[in-house]
Amino acid sequence: MKNIAIIPARGGSKRLPYKNNLLFGGIPLIAHSILFAQQNSDIVDEIYVSTDDEAIKKIALDYGAQVIHRPAYLSGDLEPTITAVQHALDVISDVVDTVVLLQATNPLRPENLLREAFEHYSISDSDSLFTVTRNHQKLGKISNHCFEPYNYIIGQRSQDLEPLYFENGLLYISKAKLIKEGKIFSQNSIPYEVNHIFASIDIDTQDDFDYAEYLYQKIIIHNS
Repeated sequence: MKNIAIIPARGGSKRLPYKNNLLFGGIPLIAHSILFAQQNSDIVDEIYVSTDDEAIKKIALDYGAQVIHRPAYLSGDLEPTITAVQHALDVISDVVDTVVLLQATNPLRPENLLREAFEHYSISDSDSLFTVTRNHQKLGKISNHCFEPYNYIIGQRSQDLEPLYFENGLLYISKAKLIKEGKIFSQNSIPYEVNHIFASIDIDTQDDFDYAEYLYQKIIIHNS
């Protein structure tokens, strides 16, 4: 039985072309997730990159990951992540117990995140764990050109809001059997709260990339 890391990384990206290949902190964006998995070798037995792109394949191999060729029919703009992860499990011949899913677009993660999250997952009876972050904004919707508060009463202080959380994408830990059923997390999955500035990073646009670079320089480089 193995614990593996899977990093899905398509070649195509409309809003930020070739984003997974872009140099971030001096190395390709996808390399940060590979290195993060390697730094947790006591948990992760093998690392796989699922991609349809030849340049990403080369980067993955250069950084010590194994490559799974993702077919074109699983590489479209509207294709959900779960199908790529399911395909990866179908290709891997070994019996896999647990999958750590890492998104290449979340290159910055707290150093001990996987170790702490995996320990929390291991002592639970849940099928999966996913990271969340508390939202502190006053949210609402616009209906008939009017703003309707959703999570607060007008005049209420921000610190008195009922806690709401968002899925930050830093990592997912799932039993392989759950993924084969077409789910990354389910009703009995446990949220793992991460209130760290890195949880605000998910690179889809140039502005996202620039902000992530700023944090990398300010926090990673400054503290090294």
